[in-house]
Amino acid sequence: MTEHKSFAFEIEARDGAARSGRVITSRGDVRTPAFMPVGTAGTVKAMHPQEVRALGADIVLGNVYHLMLRPGAERVAALGGLHKMMNWPYPILTDSGGFQVMSLAKLRKITEKGVTFRSHIDGASYELTPERSIEIQGLLGSDIQMQLDECVKLPCSDKDAEKAMELSLRWAERCAVKFGTQDGRAMFGIVQGGAVEALRIKSAQSLAAMNLKGYSIGGLAVGEPQEIMLRMIETVEPHLPQEKPRYLMGVGTPDDIVESVRRGVDMFDCVMPTRAGRHGLAYTRFGKINLKNARHADDPRPLDEESDWEPARLYSRAYLHHLVKSDEILGMMLLTGINLAYYQSLMAGLRLSIRERRLTDFIEHTKAGWERGDLALWSSKPSVGSGASL
Repeated sequence: MTEHKSFAFEIEARDGAARSGRVITSRGDVRTPAFMPVGTAGTVKAMHPQEVRALGADIVLGNVYHLMLRPGAERVAALGGLHKMMNWPYPILTDSGGFQVMSLAKLRKITEKGVTFRSHIDGASYELTPERSIEIQGLLGSDIQMQLDECVKLPCSDKDAEKAMELSLRWAERCAVKFGTQDGRAMFGIVQGGAVEALRIKSAQSLAAMNLKGYSIGGLAVGEPQEIMLRMIETVEPHLPQEKPRYLMGVGTPDDIVESVRRGVDMFDCVMPTRAGRHGLAYTRFGKINLKNARHADDPRPLDEESDWEPARLYSRAYLHHLVKSDEILGMMLLTGINLAYYQSLMAGLRLSIRERRLTDFIEHTKAGWERGDLALWSSKPSVGSGASL
């Protein structure tokens, strides 16, 4: 693994607004466009760290809110930091905890100083300020740290969106002061503004003036139609520094990702592939496949015989269906790995197609596969004994 002294971002190829390159950190490079598996509490659920790396991930995400509640940031630091604790020596991005405070915490109160809230676990009272969020992320030892922001749910009033955006800008300045200058690490600002173009532009321009190491687009994928999400990306993109990485937080579906890459986004994270895997849903080149469906019960063929990830080729649909219906942990593990492998394969395809300047063709071919699905491929009645074994 190559060691770097300073955080940097290099764009190696472009195709329209899309970029392919690498984010450079002290713990290694992150190839972009990148999908970051979510390791909320110091673990990508149902996966060994070695597997997460083997399927193509350069970076994972950890969550301030969950880790501050347990085991506690100071405890993680005393144990050598999050990288050592979870046996992941590669880059880690931590979010600020703000989104989870808004969505999970009980009896929260937002002031200029920060947020006070009660834990969803035991009701204990906590205060999370911009400075404390950065302090926690420093104790965790993450390579990319996020500012504390206020994220409002959509739809919301323009007044509420503006109030949250302005507060997030003031908090960004405080986070930047607290973070200071750290070789090999970076703090990202978060663009807010709801679905109001003028607010999004003001947020992006104000954050760009702070000369941060990277920029995130937050407050999207919170229930709004994809059309609005993409319009907000298009609105913000011209106002963000071209030479800095762009991270669309909490996104998303494979279709959301390819359309956002087309519009110039470099980094993504989402719980969708891991959560879906734990509930019997597979993401594949055929689109989504529900392994709970009875049509898989007698199908001896693999989920995807062309997958780069061995479990997708090795285990039959009938066996996966059985595991899912029986709530077996192995089923959750296999489908989580299959989903993350597909996401990483999709990112690799996007990176290559950008370098070869054929992104549009790649996206059209990929979407055609999702639309066609797997029913046509498996239309003939399977003969017992064909395909992968149980």
